[in-house]
Amino acid sequence: MPLETAQAITATRLAELRALLAPLLETKLPLTLEIGSGHGHYLTAYAQAYPERYCIGIDLIGDRLDRSARKSDRAKLKNISWLRADVGVFLEALPAETRLAEIFLLFSDPWPKRRHWKNRVLQPEFLSLLASKAGEGARFCFRTDHAPYFAQAQQFVTEHADWNLCPQEPWPFELATVFQQRAEAHQSFIARRAAITHPQG
Repeated sequence: MPLETAQAITATRLAELRALLAPLLETKLPLTLEIGSGHGHYLTAYAQAYPERYCIGIDLIGDRLDRSARKSDRAKLKNISWLRADVGVFLEALPAETRLAEIFLLFSDPWPKRRHWKNRVLQPEFLSLLASKAGEGARFCFRTDHAPYFAQAQQFVTEHADWNLCPQEPWPFELATVFQQRAEAHQSFIARRAAITHPQG
């Protein structure tokens, strides 16, 4: 695909997402984001348990989002929305003043072959972009059933100036997702957005 065409598609998608987000972000509730929300089991249950938060689930597969919406509609939830979006485009579409309070990344594709590790969601660049949209003290919750991915992700977070690992902090909400039920074991960590320093002057 020519670069100009790809840029035009991205620009169009950004405009569409910003239009979709505008009414959702009128809420005064703290924002929780799930990246790769699958069939919506986890986030629907989370939104039901925490009505004081507004939850947004993003995924790339339309059928998953349709299933998710049916779940939250059956539960008559008003504090949850589902959007088809790549995480990078979604974060770019957020207004400059919007800050996420909580982010979940659960069982994302581990891309187990070493030559494919560059495709993993959690990379240093991703952590920087996420930090730019996270409020001070925002919670980032990561879980995977792939031990090498966990080790790499934990290392990236440990070495990143914008995030602090919180090994003693309990997992905020337990619900066995489809992926979790299939996994023989899993590992988790929680990180908090570091203090935001403002330039002098």
